[in-house]
Amino acid sequence: MRRLAAAVLALPALILGASCGQSTGDGADLILLNGEVYTMEEDHPWASAVVVTGNEITAVLDDDAEAEAFRGTATQVIDLQGKFVVPGFIDGHVHFNGAGGLINDANLMAVSDNQGLVEEMQRVTGILEDGEWITGGLWGAYEEWSLGAESADEKREGRWEPDRWVIDEVTANHPALLNSFDRELYLANTAALQAAGLEDASVEGMKLTEEGVPTGLIYRDSPALGRISTVQKPKSHERLLNENRAALKALREAGIVEVHDIARPDQTVRFVELQRNGELTARVWLRPDLSRGADLGAQGLTMGLHPETGEPDSFLRYGALKGYIDGIMGTHGALFFEPYDDQPDNYGHYRRHTSNDSQMQEGDMEKMYGLIRAGLDAGFVPNVHAIGTKGVALMLDMYERLRNEGVDLTGFRVIHNQVVRPEDFPRFNELGVIAEVNPYHISDDMRWMEERIGYERSKGAYAFASMLENGTMLSFGSDWPGTSAAEYHMHPKYLIHAAVNRTTLNHTPEGGWFPEQKIPVHEALKAYTINNAIAAFEGDIRGSLKEGKLADITVCDLNLLEIDPRDILNMNVEMTIVDGEIVYQRGE
Repeated sequence: MRRLAAAVLALPALILGASCGQSTGDGADLILLNGEVYTMEEDHPWASAVVVTGNEITAVLDDDAEAEAFRGTATQVIDLQGKFVVPGFIDGHVHFNGAGGLINDANLMAVSDNQGLVEEMQRVTGILEDGEWITGGLWGAYEEWSLGAESADEKREGRWEPDRWVIDEVTANHPALLNSFDRELYLANTAALQAAGLEDASVEGMKLTEEGVPTGLIYRDSPALGRISTVQKPKSHERLLNENRAALKALREAGIVEVHDIARPDQTVRFVELQRNGELTARVWLRPDLSRGADLGAQGLTMGLHPETGEPDSFLRYGALKGYIDGIMGTHGALFFEPYDDQPDNYGHYRRHTSNDSQMQEGDMEKMYGLIRAGLDAGFVPNVHAIGTKGVALMLDMYERLRNEGVDLTGFRVIHNQVVRPEDFPRFNELGVIAEVNPYHISDDMRWMEERIGYERSKGAYAFASMLENGTMLSFGSDWPGTSAAEYHMHPKYLIHAAVNRTTLNHTPEGGWFPEQKIPVHEALKAYTINNAIAAFEGDIRGSLKEGKLADITVCDLNLLEIDPRDILNMNVEMTIVDGEIVYQRGE
């Protein structure tokens, strides 16, 4: 990978040049000078210079002049001109496989009119080869209220229902099958209907004009969808790799040096190929499905081992196992002790324990217990999705049971923790369980949260301050690219803004939503760096800027600890360094 970044290392405005000053001959590879370096080390929180040799940090210095001792004839020296330096951001929760698809394929989540639809189709057709299908879209996710709306009161009237003629001209060389966010409606263009022999058909579930001509709109239960699926061209391997490349580009532009990915086997194979090609510009901690623990163990694979070689690897390796206990708030599926305010008969639902399981029955926790035990036997810890108050409580109960049986809960996580009861806040610290949370959800969900669960329960929503007050370790993750009902930003500024300010992107409500739950910037930075390294059992080698640790570094244009918190959204990433290599330079 050290050769990958060679083309982006030219920094004419900042590089001092290796020929200046003293030379030691065999010096460091990279020296960063004149920075505001926030190390995440309590005994040495601030510094001015960072020295990198190979893929490790050689020194973290308070005086730039001291760095001269590390300069060699080939040392690259960069004057940061006072930029803010932090350990590289680690995103504790992504769905990488879907992220590139939302970049390179259709993304209609914020589109709610014909013009926006045409513009998005123009963008996508400019990326794809002729004959490639355009799929997905998820239109209508923000149709009820605009993406920047302050509350659910700003609702649209009626549902937007486009037809095929809107996009036929721009998609003439690409069959398209787009779906609404709830998959109640699909839109097929003429090329797709022709491929399935449906251009002039009258099949149940297809919306027709008054003259009986298919409009391209198809309802979810229509047999027409099955006919189209039989002729739909799957994405080629190269197209999927290009989606991965697009996602990696977005990550390095956001200063993210590692992701904890909800791993799918096919995507894991692509990660291996990208790494072999020198294209993997972010570390990946793979979190396979909870059901795979026993099988992976039988193959001799466990946490910390590379999925292909089976050897320890600090770049691509297996991590924890991901399970599920309930649904999501966006579809009223999160599990609560009391019903939703806007659906009095709905308490949410128990969700399948794994991605391959059928929906579990109420009270059936023994299967999850067995899956966790099988994973533990194979050397994997569990990280389990729980969103509603009952889901979180049941997951803590499960971990407490395991603790009482003598299991060490180090590295165990409850994922999301969107709504927590007051009596459950102390339990995370008591059990030593990590709360993996998704701060940007605040900015997106606050508009409808109280409508669904009321004011009192909402006090426990994204209650990060209460978690910290009770000694809980927070792990920040973006949940990128989001759910079928919402798109989640993964750039760190959005997550930090949400945790610190607790407002929408438009800075509403004034003062923040339940402002008593705001947390300081330094706590947000910890949850995004050293805490996530610790959560991956690698806090001794990553996550802070310290001699001997891996050189994963992010440079920002604004000092987040000194600016007005309202300006966090103005922050840009200037440089991303992964394993000692500059993989992103703003403006290059």
